Amino acid sequence: MAQEDVFKKIIAHSKEYGFIFQSSELYDGLSAVYDYGQYGSELKNNIKKYWWDSMVKLNENIVGIDAAIFMHPTVWKASGHVGAFNDPLIDNKDSKKRYRADVLIEEHLEKIEAKISKEIEKASAKFGDAFDEAQFRATNQRVIANQEKIDHIKKRFVSALETDNLAEVKQLIEDCEIVCPVSGSKNWTDVRQFNLMFETKLGSVSEDASSIYLRPETAQGIFVNYLNVQKSGRMKIPFGIAQIGKAFRNEIVARQFIFRMREFEQMEMQFFVRPGEELEWFAKWKETRLRWHHALGFDTKKYRFHDHDKLAHYANAATDIEFEFPIGFKEVEGIHSRTDFDLSQHQEYSGKKIQYFDPELNKNYIPYVIETSIGLDRMFLLILSNAYDEETIEQDGKTDTRVVLRIPPELAPVKLAVLPLLRKDGLPEKAREILNDLKFDVNCIYEEKDSIGKRYRRQDAIGTPYCITVDHDTLTDNKVTLRDRDTMQQERIPVDKVKEIVLGKTSMTNLLKKIER
Repeated sequence: MAQEDVFKKIIAHSKEYGFIFQSSELYDGLSAVYDYGQYGSELKNNIKKYWWDSMVKLNENIVGIDAAIFMHPTVWKASGHVGAFNDPLIDNKDSKKRYRADVLIEEHLEKIEAKISKEIEKASAKFGDAFDEAQFRATNQRVIANQEKIDHIKKRFVSALETDNLAEVKQLIEDCEIVCPVSGSKNWTDVRQFNLMFETKLGSVSEDASSIYLRPETAQGIFVNYLNVQKSGRMKIPFGIAQIGKAFRNEIVARQFIFRMREFEQMEMQFFVRPGEELEWFAKWKETRLRWHHALGFDTKKYRFHDHDKLAHYANAATDIEFEFPIGFKEVEGIHSRTDFDLSQHQEYSGKKIQYFDPELNKNYIPYVIETSIGLDRMFLLILSNAYDEETIEQDGKTDTRVVLRIPPELAPVKLAVLPLLRKDGLPEKAREILNDLKFDVNCIYEEKDSIGKRYRRQDAIGTPYCITVDHDTLTDNKVTLRDRDTMQQERIPVDKVKEIVLGKTSMTNLLKKIER
């Protein structure tokens, strides 16, 4: 099945089974804004808990805060967002569609890189274990030519962005003969910068109201509270501050479902270190964050680091953790060495000292910062994309297809479904009795409608890792049938063992211990 078709099925599945709905769908929806349904909100909360516990519970020197969305407007002047938080946009005159110019160029580079990968795959299949990829890259003329194209385009692209040369960005698009995906034409407008912040008013009377912004990132709420947290928590360098919260960006080119939205949620941690030690900590956090992803058990080949060609003005090192979605490799998390830029800016604009006295060095300094920033919505899409599976099964001599979400049990919206075999003979009452005992410790669901086979399929589709079936024998032997989502294997277990078994298989502790290994 084409990956594009898989992505469409994931979107349709998300709505059908209560994960994600188009916002204001009753009124034909609002572009690039989505609501999380009953199972989506549960999965989202579980992802948050996994991230929060991995940061705050596992690290004695990391604490969490919850800063307000509204902030003093000078915060955004100090951070550089008022003057430089822009996207380079370009329109196609024939299709009337608008695109991010940098994305068009990056996608063009990905196509060239795909050609190189295809050559390598062919050669690898031909030569087997004797294949030397490094030597092949250095000697194959087609690979060399394509790599030279990539290097040349990147050099021009980075130079144009660093000098804010929008005319050169357009010229590069034209020289690369990049066409509009809709019209197929090369009839482009000039490239223009567009500020992404939402502006609103604060005040009860319109003429007296002042302009403020919906925050475009959560990091600044951490930076302006750095001194409060450090002093009140008696924190010593190195230490971190974590936060989960909403951010808002007026994305003109918002697309690809929940991958790029106007209202989204971030999970960020700013780690404060001594100047001169930042690159060492940058390397450590790269490793730690990738281990967090790998603990979920997904194919490690679907992850990769992508180092930035052009560093932000505040950074001296930056990389992205990318994941292979059905729409290709895309950024999920960024790890940045932000130097002392943010705290220095806030010290200058506020006129108040934001320094740390280091008793070991016996001196004051502004700490350097390592940032880990992950998009919660993108992480949600990563899990959904990797979990979605259409499986062909043989049952009773017949071939059938089931759709199953292989969500890691620790993150699954519902951990256990309690199902009476029939809606009579006291089975619903017994099932309810079991449910009422389990619901304080396990997120359970009760279903009695339809045949047991159809109910199993529905639980597979929402990602429930375990089901227990209450049948007539349960009334006499006090045992139930436990069904595993992934293997579909069933076993008979005592009712008083259900809680222990399910908790043991779905506890968040399982994931946290994998990170610590």
